[in-house]
Amino acid sequence: MQRFIIEMGMGNDQYGQDYTKAASRAIEDAIRHSAIPLFDTLGLSHDMMEVRVTIGVQKPDRLDCAALVTALPRGKAQVKAVQGGLNVTNPDTGNTTVIATAAVEAFLPADAVRSAVS
Repeated sequence: MQRFIIEMGMGNDQYGQDYTKAASRAIEDAIRHSAIPLFDTLGLSHDMMEVRVTIGVQKPDRLDCAALVTALPRGKAQVKAVQGGLNVTNPDTGNTTVIATAAVEAFLPADAVRSAVS
């Protein structure tokens, strides 16, 4: 597989300490920055694409990766949680804001792209 795009995003949950919500917003932020005309231009199917998402949060075990996979619009998706992101606590209220970071990578079989451009 050959990576042809990587997008980064950031998302947060300010009041609920919901890691999955923050991660979902980070993924949305990343994919809003991309348009991939390659598929229409070369006549390739989106089903050929693998989407690999890495989410960084302070508590990776609290992330629902399966729920995040279902929110990805195209391709065969997988989501992996890793240590990262930030938790920022308001010293006045004790409320913690959860900040997630996302790297969304898209891959295609290298031979499929080569044959489409030939």
